Amino acid sequence: MLFDTGWHTTVAENPEERWGNLARSVVPIMGGEENVVNELSRINLTPADIDVVVNSHQHCDHCGCNEFFVQATVYVHEDEFEQARRPGMEKMGCFSADWEHSMSMIEIAGEVDLFDDGRIVLLPLPGHTPGLTGVLACLPASGAYLLASDAAALREHLDREIIPKNTWNRDVHTTSQAEIKRIEKSGAVVVCGHDLSQWSAFRTAEEYYD
Repeated sequence: MLFDTGWHTTVAENPEERWGNLARSVVPIMGGEENVVNELSRINLTPADIDVVVNSHQHCDHCGCNEFFVQATVYVHEDEFEQARRPGMEKMGCFSADWEHSMSMIEIAGEVDLFDDGRIVLLPLPGHTPGLTGVLACLPASGAYLLASDAAALREHLDREIIPKNTWNRDVHTTSQAEIKRIEKSGAVVVCGHDLSQWSAFRTAEEYYD
């Protein structure tokens, strides 16, 4: 299972071609080789090895490389997909080129135990967007990790109860923050969506996690 696919491989060199006017305000800070396909190769995997892709939401920095995973089944919340398909959503970072591909897609509504064994549970954490979905991964040797995506983009947002400007619904986002804190108190490690300082502190090599 893969959680989110990141920006498309082409935007490091030419974001305007894919994003149009959005590229004037959103500038990728990444090298040409920094993408999910190349990162998978570091652990001897290719997109063909991925059975399930979970899109936390439909912003282009989270589902931009979906097209490389045509053999996978993609899970996305129905509320998220409904809004992303509305006219004019390109200005909000939602591009049909990121998801209109031949792979199977399942629209979910609420919590989903992906393999019916409690290991990987998809959790609704709306607020940043209508259908944002996190993943609670319970690893037998390493413990529980909550992949919060942009429901907690930065650790500071949780600690100081900050509501970012790019929030779809402030009240709903606040409720999701409270749920994230509840899960954290139960023992899960919260992995924030865009926190470089937190990511730099993690041990990211695959041998550390089971």
